[in-house]
Amino acid sequence: MSPAGCSHVNGYKVDNWKQNLRVIYQCFVWSGTAETRRRKVLQSDAGWTELAKSCICHMCGAHLNRLHSCLYCVFFGCFTKKHIHEHAKNKRHNLAIDLLYGGIYCFVCQDYVYDKDMEQIAKEEQRKAWKLQGIGEKYTTWEPTKRELELLRHNPKRRKITTNCTIGLRGLINLGNTCFMNCIVQALTHTPLLRDFFLSDRHKCEMQSNSCLVCEMSQLFQEFYSGHRSPHIPFRLLHLVWTHARHLAGYEQQDAHEFLIAALDVLHRHCKGDTIRDDNGKKANNPNHCNCIIDQIFTGALEGMAAQSMERATCQAPPLSQTAYAELDMTPFMASRYSLFAVVNHQGTLESGHYTSFIRQHKDQWFKCDDAIITKASIKDVLDSEGYLLFYHKQFLEYE
Repeated sequence: MSPAGCSHVNGYKVDNWKQNLRVIYQCFVWSGTAETRRRKVLQSDAGWTELAKSCICHMCGAHLNRLHSCLYCVFFGCFTKKHIHEHAKNKRHNLAIDLLYGGIYCFVCQDYVYDKDMEQIAKEEQRKAWKLQGIGEKYTTWEPTKRELELLRHNPKRRKITTNCTIGLRGLINLGNTCFMNCIVQALTHTPLLRDFFLSDRHKCEMQSNSCLVCEMSQLFQEFYSGHRSPHIPFRLLHLVWTHARHLAGYEQQDAHEFLIAALDVLHRHCKGDTIRDDNGKKANNPNHCNCIIDQIFTGALEGMAAQSMERATCQAPPLSQTAYAELDMTPFMASRYSLFAVVNHQGTLESGHYTSFIRQHKDQWFKCDDAIITKASIKDVLDSEGYLLFYHKQFLEYE
């Protein structure tokens, strides 16, 4: 495809050319609805296999020879057998569109050509078709806006991520006994799937208010991975946590695990707009089932057995023998292999103390996060710690 564009395209841009081009994309290229798909295919007993009569070569009746449609009139022709070429020569209709991929072909230039306006229409109609089929949010490519293009022009320098790069590591200011929150934030911002979700701008806020905790987490990820080294002050995050989980409000020391559960619960409730659709493009109707990013990462189910009845049993005497297992091999019960990426530790008593965390950066680099102070750590330091909370992720992911 020629990147320089084509001067012959300008001759096509008259009257209602945009509307006509959209109709071709809607009906014969992307075919997002069942009605438009029926214009291309006829349903047989074996499924959608037979091509419709309206979408065949008007000269030979074939449909498998790279069918193209004339942009000036209603004519379909084979590209392989050059029937569309004959039509272009006889009628002097120099432009045609590939009905399989949507590319624009110029018979004068003898090449597929690029035009910004036509490309924009093609992508808009493709996104509409994908959305109707329920795959728009999953596979839509990033198209920079004018503001983003302006930012890219003013920031042409590219960051190269190396094995020694520490981007993503950033200390957090203790706002008064908030070490329990800081260590959980460090673990969440280094959760691989959660990081990829927020850095790819997947959150679509339905609340449209300043009280959305997911929006704040999205901003927090931007702060962590911006490359800044100065400690971040999470005052807004603390305020939102106090607002949505009032039992955690105040400057008393709180439990890190309790904060994690409360934060995930609020994030889950605020992630309703990010629910991934099913194969038919519909959200799950079952209120007990959710496939938002929080549920996909943190929700699990325990294997158990259902009993119709249970006989009450009591033990009046101590057991005759007691066995302690220093190691317990759970390999037969594990469906996947997991890797440790964060450890939260607590020093002190139940009523008071201090929380710190170990974070894995890249494959084998560990760092200790003590509020605003981040220091290099060894794997021995991690393994020797008591480990109040351990965070794992799957080594291999199954994709749909």
